[in-house]
Amino acid sequence: MSETITVPLSVRADAGAMNDLTDPDPEVPVRARGPRRYSAKYKARILGEYELLDKAGKGALLRREGLYSSLIATWREQRDRGALDALAKPAGRQLADPLERENVRLRRQVERLEGELDKARKVIEVQGKLSALLEQFATDSASETGETR
Repeated sequence: MSETITVPLSVRADAGAMNDLTDPDPEVPVRARGPRRYSAKYKARILGEYELLDKAGKGALLRREGLYSSLIATWREQRDRGALDALAKPAGRQLADPLERENVRLRRQVERLEGELDKARKVIEVQGKLSALLEQFATDSASETGETR
């Protein structure tokens, strides 16, 4: 013999069961921010402070600033390689020198114009050959008919 258990709708909803009466949550979760960026002054200040502290103080500094020890190691390497110049180097592509940009533009223009000049020379050459050919036909047809120019 089988028994049927009936559970009220409110109990099912409280238990987390899905039903046709509830809509899904339309809220979109907030995306994480990109990586943090640190200025050269900040890096130098933290490195100086970090190196003066004992082990417990170093841990407290890292927790207070929300940093990892691997960042400190990377910053030390940067400092050793080039002091503030390496630390302050801007991220991304270097700005182009205006003179160099003008040179590139002019070189492209020269290449384009040389291509056009080559085309024009070929057209003139073909026109000359066509003119000579037409003149030869005119001369040949005139001599066949007995006419002279």
